[in-house]
Amino acid sequence: MRQYTLALGLLSAAVLTACGGGDGSPGPTLDTTLARGSLVANPPNLVPIPQADGTAVTKLDPAPFKALLEAGQPGITQVTGVPKCSITTYYMKYGTVGGANEATDATGAIMVPSGSDPACSGPRPVVLYAHGTTVEKSFNMANLRDNAESTLVAAMYAAQGFIVVAPNYAGYDVSSLSYHPYLNAEQSANDMVDSLRAARKAFATIGAADSGKLVIAGYSQGGHVAMATQRAMQTTYASEFKVAALAGMSGPYALGLLGDVVFAGSPNAGGTIFVPLITTSWQKSYGGLYTTPSDIYEAKYATGIESLMPGPLTITQLFTSGKLPQTALFAKDSLPGPSSPAFSVFFGDGNLVKTSFRNAYLADMQANPCGTNPADPLNCTPASGFRKAGLKNDLRNYVPNVPVMLCGGNADPTVFFASTQATAGYFLAKGLPSAALTVLDVDSAPTSATDPFAAAKVGFAQAKAGAIAAAVAAHVDPATAVAGAYHGSLVPPFCNAAARGFFQQVLAN
Repeated sequence: MRQYTLALGLLSAAVLTACGGGDGSPGPTLDTTLARGSLVANPPNLVPIPQADGTAVTKLDPAPFKALLEAGQPGITQVTGVPKCSITTYYMKYGTVGGANEATDATGAIMVPSGSDPACSGPRPVVLYAHGTTVEKSFNMANLRDNAESTLVAAMYAAQGFIVVAPNYAGYDVSSLSYHPYLNAEQSANDMVDSLRAARKAFATIGAADSGKLVIAGYSQGGHVAMATQRAMQTTYASEFKVAALAGMSGPYALGLLGDVVFAGSPNAGGTIFVPLITTSWQKSYGGLYTTPSDIYEAKYATGIESLMPGPLTITQLFTSGKLPQTALFAKDSLPGPSSPAFSVFFGDGNLVKTSFRNAYLADMQANPCGTNPADPLNCTPASGFRKAGLKNDLRNYVPNVPVMLCGGNADPTVFFASTQATAGYFLAKGLPSAALTVLDVDSAPTSATDPFAAAKVGFAQAKAGAIAAAVAAHVDPATAVAGAYHGSLVPPFCNAAARGFFQQVLAN
């Protein structure tokens, strides 16, 4: 996902608000216990939204929001819809747990719609939204001006009448956790649960009228987080939460499958970012992946890699500073080599992962294969700590009891669509009614004149064609340009638009 920084003005305003606004007004009620789901400051901080002219507004009305969206990406409101509602954004801090169940804190955003349109007034449904992968610690979903994912979520959901609760996750923003429990399904679900608990404590004080209808959505890493959260609310927190629907978008749900595919010779784009995030998370959470980082990483990268992400550097800076290689996950002479020429870029000099570690992983794959039965893919006993953790966080081990949409693009080079297909296949094999499962490949042609997702598919095709045309005009390889934009820019608007329509349909029934 694209990376963003927290605007200094936004941070300053939030600090002033936390201190009572500097005008003598009473400050919020404070709870610093870090108990799970505790809201540190109630009411949470009202976030001024900086405008292009240097001013800031506390309520973003539909017309200026439309102008802001169109200025950033002409034509985007044809996908998001023209904003109907004004949006007020709040920044909250709450208590939760880390990957080893240690007490910690995290922050997040609450977006509240209002206005005269019937979609904006009265009790509103809540979207609990999980964001995608980021390497920058300063990531903040309450920053509507500079965080493109937050802006898209605001346009797709809040501006159309949904209350949005969007945690930043433990380890990000001002969270005191020294690492992020990346793709730790249990912790991710607990973090999301705690963010919603905290947000609900604030609803009455910030004018958020909850209709009691809850839907869960997430993109990329957030797709995995969203599904893990629905699973937890179904199996662990059923007496506390009633979920109406789940929309997972381009998520790595089938983690065991994806790990084996990558190490077998088909690495994904971004692998040199994802592998350190995953291994640090799982080592901090469970142990047993390595004794020292040099067991996995080549010497030039091993020192300091556990504290590298999330951190102050952007993805580009991680590469240009030499902290991580851009593409060379495996050594050029590591065998087996790339499964096809398309994956050769991930094998090269200056590689990240030691061949000895890859060889041990592959030996475990051969001795202890997983996924041999698509209807029972996790019925295996890997020996390696990495593969054990992958299985532990693979979500093909339950059947949702709510309507599910799984959206993505079949040519995604970052999170392979095979994850979506394998997960959908598992759900159906385990008894999820086909009527309760919608699988959408936005990178496909409409199936008929009545295809309910024709607009998303046609829109995606137009966006991809635009990316190709822009690459040709700039004398850049079109295939490379599309691959670079596919996961982070091309797919998200269309999957989110489809998810919103899916939610609206479910909630109307």
